[in-house]
Amino acid sequence: MRIVLGLEYDGSAFCGWQWQSGLRSIQSVLEQALSKIADHPVTVVCAGRTDAGVHAFEQVVHFDTEAKRELHAWVLGGNSHLPDDVRILWAKPAQGDFHARYSAIARYYRYIIHNRAVRSALLPRQATWCYPPLAAEKMHEAAQSLLGHHDFSSFRAQGCQSKSPFRLVHFIDVFREGDRVVVDIAANAFLHHMVRNIAGVLMEIGTGKQPVGWTRELLEVKSRKLGGVTAPPDGLYLAGVYYPERYGLVNHPVFGKLPADARRHEP
Repeated sequence: MRIVLGLEYDGSAFCGWQWQSGLRSIQSVLEQALSKIADHPVTVVCAGRTDAGVHAFEQVVHFDTEAKRELHAWVLGGNSHLPDDVRILWAKPAQGDFHARYSAIARYYRYIIHNRAVRSALLPRQATWCYPPLAAEKMHEAAQSLLGHHDFSSFRAQGCQSKSPFRLVHFIDVFREGDRVVVDIAANAFLHHMVRNIAGVLMEIGTGKQPVGWTRELLEVKSRKLGGVTAPPDGLYLAGVYYPERYGLVNHPVFGKLPADARRHEP
């Protein structure tokens, strides 16, 4: 039987999602907790691996098990064996050929920038601090150049192992909420450090260090060496994963912004 879980975590104290020998990873603590409930070793597959220090509002994972448990047992029991910075939000049986990674049509990330003169004492690792005032409207205007299918070589990590630099960005919005500036972005998939590199470029534009047209210039040069600063991981959240309706999962309301042809796409 294949079970699907929704997962929330604070990535501050983890080496990232993926299991690494001798290090604390989200995958390792989750597999340990689920293995205790299943009474056999459990291996989980996630929708998208997150880096060290990156958080999740709703990561989606699946695992296969022969153990027969009520769905609430995976949630309540799993959480009883998890550390305080990881929580299972829900559990559902997988429908059809569901796969957490390969069935996903789009991923949604949110980058949160705390934009005030003084660093937060309450959320030191849950948002990126930027003390110069940011012009969110200019950042939003600049971000629109990234919409569509592009070569994102200027926005990928130099060590990125993806075979192709092309990605399809469905929407990207930048807006202010009080002393926070929020970047919301959804794409079919993301390159390594792509969102953090985009956020770094937009912050340079927001502070006036670079013009609004810089994002378009970077797309055209296709060179990470000219691509600006990589923003810290603190403000980055995997916020949702979009799946076809036939899998019976509740998609985040923000995916209503996806173009109709994207929602009909089958992975």
